[in-house]
Amino acid sequence: MKPGRRALAQGLRETIGGTPLVVLDRLLPDFGSRIYAKMERFNPGGSIKDRTALRLLADKVASGELEPARSVVVESSSGNLGVGLAQLCRSYGLRFICVVDARTTARNIALLRAYQAEVEIVTEPDAETGEFLPARLRRVRELTETLPGAYWPNQYTNPLNPIAHHRTMEEIDRALGGRVDYLFSAVSTFGTLRGCAEYIRAHDLDTTVVGVDAAGSAIFGNPPGPRLLPGHGAAIRPPLADLSLADEVVHVPDLDSVAACRRLVRREAVLAGASSGAVVAALEQLADRIPAGSHCVLVFPDGGDRYLDTVYSDAWVHQHFGSVSHLWETPLTTSV
Repeated sequence: MKPGRRALAQGLRETIGGTPLVVLDRLLPDFGSRIYAKMERFNPGGSIKDRTALRLLADKVASGELEPARSVVVESSSGNLGVGLAQLCRSYGLRFICVVDARTTARNIALLRAYQAEVEIVTEPDAETGEFLPARLRRVRELTETLPGAYWPNQYTNPLNPIAHHRTMEEIDRALGGRVDYLFSAVSTFGTLRGCAEYIRAHDLDTTVVGVDAAGSAIFGNPPGPRLLPGHGAAIRPPLADLSLADEVVHVPDLDSVAACRRLVRREAVLAGASSGAVVAALEQLADRIPAGSHCVLVFPDGGDRYLDTVYSDAWVHQHFGSVSHLWETPLTTSV
């Protein structure tokens, strides 16, 4: 039985959470501290967003506000939250419309449709900003205003998003007996970092919270720029962002995320998603400043199976970055 999980679950929803915390002892061989990965790919929908999706829906269903016969859930998502909502709406018997955009991978769209979600694809970015997110949100508002019984969970503003991740941090805290010196969390909607940091402050943990943002993301005040990897960073600062909750911030370029994902497979046999590679790259950047004997936890939001056509495709990497395999084809006995 996996740590924190039930021996017998009475349904899909009971399998969300309780994900394993895994020691990574070969990732940085010369690093003088312990590295742990919170492996969120072991949620049933394959990502940390299952936690968010459950929190956004469960109370509404329990109260009768959402009913299979009359309710429709409408949300904007670039991938993982859409999949999490799709599986839960199918579990609850709710109609679900997911608004995606032209950059959403064919793999994620196929997953949504496999769960019988209705997929609306926004093909044109917002004319004013040149970004897809405002256009997606505009379409969600249109659907919510015109469809009877429509409910927009709004992951970007809903306080239940970070609240879902109080439990994520509680699981980490319990597994390590309160000894979490560094927590590395990627940011997008800011739900995971905010929820974990709120738990840390409420329980007076002596933890340095490292926010890992994408280069080209505007969340921490940098000007927005091109980003190839969905689900990490944002062109617009999300309403849930509380910048004071990050003690340190590391901006990671797309290539560094890709290279770190490849090194992670080579050294630990962990196939992780792009934002997981970003947190590995952030740890590598800060490694020389971390006191020996520290306990460092990296939140890995999802697995790499949804990135086989990008991060793990040699052709895609070569197309966007050129010949860069030397960045991960390094001996296992040396640190990066």
